[in-house]
Amino acid sequence: MQIGPYRLDPPVVLAPMAGVTDKPFRMLCKRLGAGLCVSEMTTSDPRLWQTSKSLHRMDHAGEPAPISVQIAGTDPTILADAARYNVDHGAQLIDINMGCPAKKVCNVWAGSALMRDETLVARILDAVVKASSAPVTLKIRTGWDRENRNGLRIARIAQDSGIAALAVHGRTRADLYLGEAEYDTIAQIKAALTIPVIANGDITSPEKARQVLAATGVDAVMVGRAAQGRPWIFREIAHYLATGETLPEPSLLEIRDILLGHLEHLHAFYGEVAGVRIARKHLGWYAKDRPENAAFRAVVNQAETARAQIDLTRDYFDALAAGVALAA
Repeated sequence: MQIGPYRLDPPVVLAPMAGVTDKPFRMLCKRLGAGLCVSEMTTSDPRLWQTSKSLHRMDHAGEPAPISVQIAGTDPTILADAARYNVDHGAQLIDINMGCPAKKVCNVWAGSALMRDETLVARILDAVVKASSAPVTLKIRTGWDRENRNGLRIARIAQDSGIAALAVHGRTRADLYLGEAEYDTIAQIKAALTIPVIANGDITSPEKARQVLAATGVDAVMVGRAAQGRPWIFREIAHYLATGETLPEPSLLEIRDILLGHLEHLHAFYGEVAGVRIARKHLGWYAKDRPENAAFRAVVNQAETARAQIDLTRDYFDALAAGVALAA
């Protein structure tokens, strides 16, 4: 799949997720096989660009190309300025958020709320494409609610505005993350466009990725929640798409090493106090589908320092690998 000068190989993308797809997680997922990783959304409000949160979100030093930064907002001029600013600070792709269903985002008429105003959508896309020297992509949903599925009209507006690629989450804003993704709607959008289209929603396994690619005809798939605690899903999907073969699950020792590297990057990136706190949700995700979930979380959540968090994690996995039974 091609976006501007960038070839995405494999055609498997990490979805932008607020509070999740930070630099440490993006770099981990790229190392484990993602063809593209989109940043968590950054504000278009210039008054907030120098806050600690924004500075972390706009830090791309050492990040493998292509660097995709998602911007969110409602004002075409401000979003255009945000696109220019992010390109000046390392972004190689600009992604516009019209897919987030979160109430706090939609209440300020951003994210998927923008799909209710197609005229405003056209103005935003036109302004950002003209302002950005980098290719601009867009993420949408199938509509605002099931009575207002205007994803196809928005997609045509996007293509006419010069959007380089479109990601579609196969649910309406009202559906949030409930129910099954509408792959038939995504297929209709793909059939109507000439620009690359990425399917998002319920891509939870290599088999599902291939099924969705075949059913929709899209150019790539986008993985969101299924990557939380399983960043190796990208290499699994890439290998399956290339060979038709299923990779074995990573060993406990490999999971330990992936997790320890992730923890160390979080501690270095955010500092010890914030890094330990932010790491806890990732630790919970790593364990969520494992039989030792409760015991693992009971152990690692005791850690108050980076050293303790790393040591407890290493000791726990070493004990599991050695066959030592652990209980909460």
